[in-house]
Amino acid sequence: MSPLATAWGDAAPDAAFVAPDAPFRYWTRRAGWLNVLRLRKREWFSLIDRSLAAEETGVRTAAARLDRFIDAELARHDLPPDAVVLAGFSQGAMMVLYTGLRRAVAPRGILGFSGAMPALPRLASELRNRAPVLLVHGEADIPVPVSRSREAERALRGLGVPVELMTQPGVGHLIDPAAMQAGAAFLRRVLA
Repeated sequence: MSPLATAWGDAAPDAAFVAPDAPFRYWTRRAGWLNVLRLRKREWFSLIDRSLAAEETGVRTAAARLDRFIDAELARHDLPPDAVVLAGFSQGAMMVLYTGLRRAVAPRGILGFSGAMPALPRLASELRNRAPVLLVHGEADIPVPVSRSREAERALRGLGVPVELMTQPGVGHLIDPAAMQAGAAFLRRVLA
């Protein structure tokens, strides 16, 4: 997410962009040209069990950590509790959607790229605010199918949360230039 600070700098010139690392290490093995290359990644919750129950448990556990990070950054910059826009990609999108809508004070907005809304059955009873949401998802996404964002859009709309869904034909699990531009336009609107 850090490179988006440069892309979105004009949309939010007075913003401080911060991007926490996910708390846990994830190691994957990928076949290389001559040998097996180990790529170091980070994760908010385990990717081994991809069931909805494991996803919900992982997000619930990690949400407190993200909440503390958001509060600490607001305090560090001497900002009020609503002076934040949350954005995330993949697991990060799941984290900001889950955490952002459960905060006592609504963030100015929530951007979710190639993500999903974990714990959908419990959202109606746990929703604490109706921050505007932009979901951007490639229709060729394999790790997190676009159907997950469509589900989230329907659920959020049903709960009165202002939500937009931008789907991108032929785009996989990534943030492309069109998604970056949509994010910048969303920032301009919610920070105006």
